[in-house]
Amino acid sequence: MSTAAYVRVSTGHQNHTQQRDTITNAGITPDRIFTDTASGRTGSDRPGWTECLGWLRDGDTLVVVAVDRLGRSVKEIATALHDLTTKGVTVRALREGVDTSTATGRAVVAIMASVAELELELGNERRTAARQARIARGLPATCPPKLNTAQQQRLVRLYEQGEPAQELAAMFGVSRRTVFRTINRHRDQTVTPC
Repeated sequence: MSTAAYVRVSTGHQNHTQQRDTITNAGITPDRIFTDTASGRTGSDRPGWTECLGWLRDGDTLVVVAVDRLGRSVKEIATALHDLTTKGVTVRALREGVDTSTATGRAVVAIMASVAELELELGNERRTAARQARIARGLPATCPPKLNTAQQQRLVRLYEQGEPAQELAAMFGVSRRTVFRTINRHRDQTVTPC
């Protein structure tokens, strides 16, 4: 049985030292430490996490400083916890005191999974109600894009040339979220299938 630690920070301006120190101060000496510097976007690429999942075996323990290191949404965290416990891996989250080797820890995982499912269902209900309300008012089912095709192409081109998202948001009069949605939609459209 081995112990792994997973440490993640959101930006390159942060470092992993504080999380490593917290693990050490808890008296834990992991056999392997996996790290990522990944954005806060749900579903973002985390090669360290992928490597960690491949390394862990039945009977191993995974230590994280806080349960939010496993994902950036309740659903992502609950899925990770469920997958790890199904695989036979014990998860210890130091800040929350979650330890899936105990009945209480397993109960916390079950509660988080239920909350994630509820969150998903409520979100679907809200989106359906919003669509129906727009249709009832004689509007299209979804909101039209904030930028036309030419503006979207210009935004993507400027971003790829190194223009910061905050400046693009100000330049085009949209939110940073719209900037990143536009960029992600462009990436999805340009990905060629294998």
